[in-house]
Amino acid sequence: MSEFIEKRNELLAKKVIEGLSSRNMTGYYAADKEEALKIALGIIPEGSSVTMGGCMSAKEIGLVDALESGNYTFIDRYKADDPREAMLKAYDVDVYLASANAMTEDGVLVNIDGNSNRVSAIAYGPKKVVFIVSMNKVCDDVDGAMKRARNVAAPINAQRFDINTPCKKTGACFNCKSPDTICCQFLITRFSKHKDRIHVILVGEDLGF
Repeated sequence: MSEFIEKRNELLAKKVIEGLSSRNMTGYYAADKEEALKIALGIIPEGSSVTMGGCMSAKEIGLVDALESGNYTFIDRYKADDPREAMLKAYDVDVYLASANAMTEDGVLVNIDGNSNRVSAIAYGPKKVVFIVSMNKVCDDVDGAMKRARNVAAPINAQRFDINTPCKKTGACFNCKSPDTICCQFLITRFSKHKDRIHVILVGEDLGF
């Protein structure tokens, strides 16, 4: 990565972190995946119960491997006999891992969900929510963040699933009402009612979608 991009990310991250602080959320900046992993493990106490939605960023920084091999109770819905039961356990865990489909320079998080288990857990339930968000997801404002979530993140995520949506075929949002749509619930997190609940690790390397 260019040193100029690195510097830009570092400077922009300071602005985002200030925005998060004004919204009762805590922000951190990690230049790379290794630093992001170190910060995440510093936020998650040993012995914690932890789960997540489909957070690719947590996997990419090595956090899932670290939790599965460490002194933590990691609930993996993909390995559970009853995935729905595993998803319901998310509301009572110590730590929920997430990313954002997009966020704004002043600290607003934007997420779109199909089953809605992810956005509901972000909004309420888990004692702590830890976001891992790469700097390429930071947008000027909520309108820009919504556009990114719908036209970048959603079409890419649609490629991961055996579904039939217009965005999977074209790569762009059609604001569809397809039975297979993964854009059922939109969550805009602009403030955390509970201090020390939401932590956002901004990462200088591109992660997720």
